[in-house]
Parts: sequence; C-alpha cells; structure tokens
Amino acid sequence: MSVFRKLKPFYFPYKHDFIWSLLLLLVVTGITVIYPIILQQTIDRVVLGGQYRLVPWMAAGFVVMMAFKAWAAFAQHYLADLFGIKSVRALRDALYEKLQRLPFRYYDNAKTGDLMSRLTSDVEGLRFFLAFGCSEALRFLIMVGASLIVMLCYSPRLTMVTVAALPFLAVAVYRFDRRVHPAFRSIRRSFASLNTKVQENISGIRTVKALAKERTEQERFDDRNGALRQSQLDTSRVWANYFPLMEAIGNICVVLLLAYGGHLVMANELRPGELVAFYSLTWYMLGPIMQLGFTINMFSQAKASGERLLEILEEKETINDSQADDSLTAIRGELEFRNVTLRYRDESAPALQDISFYAHPGKTIGLIGATGSGKSSLTQLIPRFYERSAGDILIDGRPIEQYPLRVLRAAVGVVMQETFLFSSTVKANIAYGRPEATMEEIVAAAKRAGAHEFIMELPDGYETVLGERGLGLSGGQRQRIAIARALCQNPSILILDDATSAVDMETERRIQAALREAMKGKTTFIIAHRISSLKHADEILVLDGGKIAERGTHEELLRHNGIYRRIYDIQYRDQQAVLHEAAR
Repeated sequence: MSVFRKLKPFYFPYKHDFIWSLLLLLVVTGITVIYPIILQQTIDRVVLGGQYRLVPWMAAGFVVMMAFKAWAAFAQHYLADLFGIKSVRALRDALYEKLQRLPFRYYDNAKTGDLMSRLTSDVEGLRFFLAFGCSEALRFLIMVGASLIVMLCYSPRLTMVTVAALPFLAVAVYRFDRRVHPAFRSIRRSFASLNTKVQENISGIRTVKALAKERTEQERFDDRNGALRQSQLDTSRVWANYFPLMEAIGNICVVLLLAYGGHLVMANELRPGELVAFYSLTWYMLGPIMQLGFTINMFSQAKASGERLLEILEEKETINDSQADDSLTAIRGELEFRNVTLRYRDESAPALQDISFYAHPGKTIGLIGATGSGKSSLTQLIPRFYERSAGDILIDGRPIEQYPLRVLRAAVGVVMQETFLFSSTVKANIAYGRPEATMEEIVAAAKRAGAHEFIMELPDGYETVLGERGLGLSGGQRQRIAIARALCQNPSILILDDATSAVDMETERRIQAALREAMKGKTTFIIAHRISSLKHADEILVLDGGKIAERGTHEELLRHNGIYRRIYDIQYRDQQAVLHEAAR
C-alpha cells in the first residue's frame, strides 16, 4: 500500500466525490440485501401463509426500491468515475511537469516509447482502479458484512456451517495476489518495450527502408511481441488456476447450506422462506468473494502502474533553482570558465577537463576539434543542460547557479546539431522561444537566417503547417528555421552547434554574412568543422580529448602550425582538388 500512500496528494483532494460515492454504495448494497428478505416474506407470509392482500403493497414497495436503487447506482458510478478522472488528471499534469524539469542526463537513458506508455496505459490502469477497483473492494466488504448480519439473524448455527469454507477462500485469494502482481508487472514492462520498438521504428522508418531492413525490424518486433504474449499467458495461467478453485470452494459452501438447512427445515427449526433467503444471501456473500480476483487484478495492475509512475515522480532533479536569486532578471553575456571538468557519469572518463577561458560580452568564440573532443559538451554547460563536475562557470561575474533557469535559458539561444521542429506553423516554430514576437520580428529573424525566401515559396508561407519533426522540408531548410528561432529569441548568448552543416557552401556564406550582423552585441559560440565558419571569430578554441589544445585567432593558429593548421591544410587541399577537377 506504500504506492498508494505516495500517490495520495493526487487523489486525496477529491475525496468528497469518493465519500459521496461510498454513501451511495451503502444505499445500493443495503437495498440489494433487502431482496432476500422480501423473498422470504413472500414465501412464508403470502405463498405459505395465504396473506395475498400483501401482494400489491409488496409489489409497489419493490418497484419503488428498484427505481431508487437504479438512481443511486447511476450516481454512485458517476461520482466514482469522476473521482478517478480528476485524480489522474492531476497526476498526468504532475508527471508532464516533472518530465519538463528533468535534466538532459535523464533523457540520455530514457526511452520515448517507455515514457509514453507510462503516461498513457499506466495512468489509465491507475484511473480504472480508483474509479472502479476501490468501489468494488468496498462493495465486497459491505455486501459480505451485511449478508453475514442478516444470515446470523436467521440462524447462527446455519451461518457457521455455511462459512466454514471461507478460510480456504481467504488462503486462495492471498496466494493469487502473491502470484498475479509480479505477472502484471511483467506485462507492463513487456508492453513498454513493445511500445518503444514501435515508436523507434516509426521515427526511423526512412532509415529502415533505405537499408532494406524491414524483415529485421519485423523479427525484432516479433521477439518483443512474443515476450508480451508470454507474459500474458503466464498471467492467464494464474487466472485459470484461480477460478476453478474459487468455484469449487463456493459450491462446497452451498452443499453444506442445503444439507444442514434442509435438516433444520424438516425439524421445523427454520422456515422454508428463510432457507431460500439464506441461499440468496450465501451467493451475495460468495459472489463478491469469488469475484475478488477481479478486484485484486485491478489492484495489482494499479500497483504495478503506480510503481512505474513513481519512478518518474521520485527521480531526482539534479538541476534546479535552489541557489537562484530571483532579483537577477537580465544577462549581458560576459562568460568565464574556470578549471571546469565534466563527467557524464561518475565512473566515466571526463568529457571535459580543466577548461578555462573568458568571453567578453559581444565577442565570438569558435570551437573546433575532432568528433568527441568536447565541443558540444562545453556549450551545453552554459544553459545548464548538464552540471559541471568541478570548477566554476561565471556569467556577468556571478556563479551560473545564481540565475533562475528561466532567466538563464531565455538569455541563451541554442541551435543544436539535431534540428527539431514542432508539428505547427512555420511562424509558431520561429516564435517558439518568444511567443510575443511580432510578425515583423519573425520575418526579420527568418531573413537573417536565410530562410525567408523558401518560406514564402511554401503553400501558405509562414502559416504553413509543418509535418512531424519538420518532415516535408530539407535538412538545410529545417536548420535555417532553427537558426531563425534562436535569433527571434534575441538572446544575449548565442550558441550555433554546427548550425550550417546541412546547407551548401553558397547558402552557408549568405547565412554567415547575415549572422555576423545578427551576432553584434551577442556573445556567440560557433561550433563547426569548416574553418570557413570560424575564421572571423575573435578567439578560436581547439579541443582535443576534452582539453583545450590550442587557442587564438585564425591567423595566430595558422602560424602555430598545430592541430588547427593541419585541419586547415586538409580542408584547403580538398577545396583545391575540387577546383582543379572543375577546371578540367
């Protein structure tokens, strides 16, 4: 029950709906237990006693009770469902908000399909239990308790004989719960794995088809689908063993009732109507007990779902505003790294080691180096996508932690290597970081990014709705819209992480010319593999193995005759070869 105690903040505020539902459940159950009493009176007083004048009154009373029970049952189900719906809405909001706050480090290992499964099927499993499972559990207690009370009033001895088999039912239910919960946990995990595979396949369908790997993907899906099937079969086997046992124990109770009850009727110690009522009450008691498996089923599924949801809710937020000063609302762009080291995992080798540099506001810093040298890692520390392992990062002379995250990230515009666009209009994508931007500002940002011309060629211009992740646009077009999005944000610090890698050299030249104007007054970090993108930087940092191997301007680094010079010679030699081939 610790799972439900931890989830209490999400359903307890709506306890009033649940309490009213419980009161109505008492009414419905009370009326249900009255049925056998009416049946007993009909047999003993009307059929055997000949009091036929009671028939109209009993019939009218029965109709009124049925109508009132129908209304109470409707209201009870509605309020119970309302309780579940309100609770999971609050839970979904909390889960989504938590996912927004979790750092990049969490998403490095998380799987999209698994997260989607938790926010959909797991939340729905919990809702079903809150709406119906709780009511069923309470209905079981009320029905069994009320039936036992009435049975004891009729015949304590017959009641004791009838319920003699109930301890065996309790043992069966306990063993069923111990086996079914792990089975449902396995189903949830298998379903999440299957969901992840489907999501990955759909997202990468172009790669799958390009490499003709449809058969391989089908086999992988079959493996995960088979694992889910096996989990479901294991659960079905538990159910298949449970129900025959429960039915057998229930029938033993009925046999004991009829044998001893018949003896009491023949001995005139019990009326025939009372025996018939007793029989009905026995099934009112045994029925909920035999159906307890369904309630345990819902409980086990909800518990397994709750455990998976709590894994998200209890995930540590390693990057937060605990040291932030809310009075800091603006950033000029002065940036300093002091002996900064970064490890993505405590046991891993450092991605960055002993990094120190100073960037004056409005200056441009170029970053170049081999793949994996730490260029992107360095820039991702600036908006606190990751936390450094050692050293200090200062912005405008203050530790970076003193700035509220919303202020810091609003002041840092980032164009990442992997361009992502939302399934929305071009206009909304460009203005995503600054929704209040005017149309003139959006167009101006698009022009500086070299995107305005092709946007105007789209069917609806800036109102064109893009496909998922920007499908329908070329890689270069998506990249230019991403640049426009960063420029529209009007940041103090601009990070261009290989932002022109997907465009041709002529387009790159035009974008760079526009960017040089846009970068005025902004502290800019440019990550690039082409030296042509960096040669105008105020300072260039050459990274190698997570360390700064060289630093200086373009001309200074060429004279140094080190790593930068070798990169320059290789690129220049390639360009000369291309020009020579074109001349031929």
